[in-house]
Amino acid sequence: MKVMPLKTRHQATLAWWVVCILLAVLFLLPLYLMVTQAFKSPAEAAAIPPTLWPHSWSLDSFRRMGGEVASINISQHILNSLYVSLATVGAVVLVSTLGGYSFARLNFPGKGVWFFGLLVTFMIPFQAIITPLYLVMRALHLQNSLVGLALVYITYQLPFGLYLMRNAFGTIPREIPEAALLDGCSTLSSLTRVMLPIALPGVVTTALFAFFAAWNDFFAALILVTDQDRMTLPVTLSILQSGQFGTIDWGVLQAGVVVSAIPCVLLFLVLQRYYVSGLLSGALK
Repeated sequence: MKVMPLKTRHQATLAWWVVCILLAVLFLLPLYLMVTQAFKSPAEAAAIPPTLWPHSWSLDSFRRMGGEVASINISQHILNSLYVSLATVGAVVLVSTLGGYSFARLNFPGKGVWFFGLLVTFMIPFQAIITPLYLVMRALHLQNSLVGLALVYITYQLPFGLYLMRNAFGTIPREIPEAALLDGCSTLSSLTRVMLPIALPGVVTTALFAFFAAWNDFFAALILVTDQDRMTLPVTLSILQSGQFGTIDWGVLQAGVVVSAIPCVLLFLVLQRYYVSGLLSGALK
């Protein structure tokens, strides 16, 4: 067996670190620009060309965003986004857990056909069905409603949630639920007390995907909600970015983006170990 020379190994290690650092800079630079732009003074935030480092740190953009700019109470819109996101997460996790367990463990007529039909929905762009969804919401008197918006998010996130949870339950050895049934557990008790703790990474991954999709969505919220008091945070930021004479208020916009990103970053940092293992669930047995 041929051993790589020490100098060649050092060069390979150095090249690896150079590539990793360049990729890190590539991904972190937009985040850095976003944060520094939010803490610049209004004049410096609008300067062309932009400065890479704030000459003077200022919270003025956050103050103007937190105040009632253009008769908008930003805290109300944050609560709207939080309500829609949590409702989406709760419903998607519940239905995906029950449905994923059924597809992975139970036998019923047409199981493969039903699951294939769910996977086919991944190929349908959301923009292609927004008009039928709008007509359905209006017929159900749920148009311009946070409940209706949450139902739309739930419907669109369910196929992916079912796919993740089916894989999560499918990796669990069959001997484990069978042993629980022999010990006197019912099917539901076996699911909640035995299977669910093992499949927790899949549950967390499903919840994170549902939360990120609902929290960050702009398109559906813009189309389905027209009452300003019911708008979610992404739509509100598009209104707050408008400055005088049609200009873009970059300071307020980036301050809003920072506020919008905080829950996503915190959730990911806290739950990242479950998230990574949940994505890999079903890849290896």
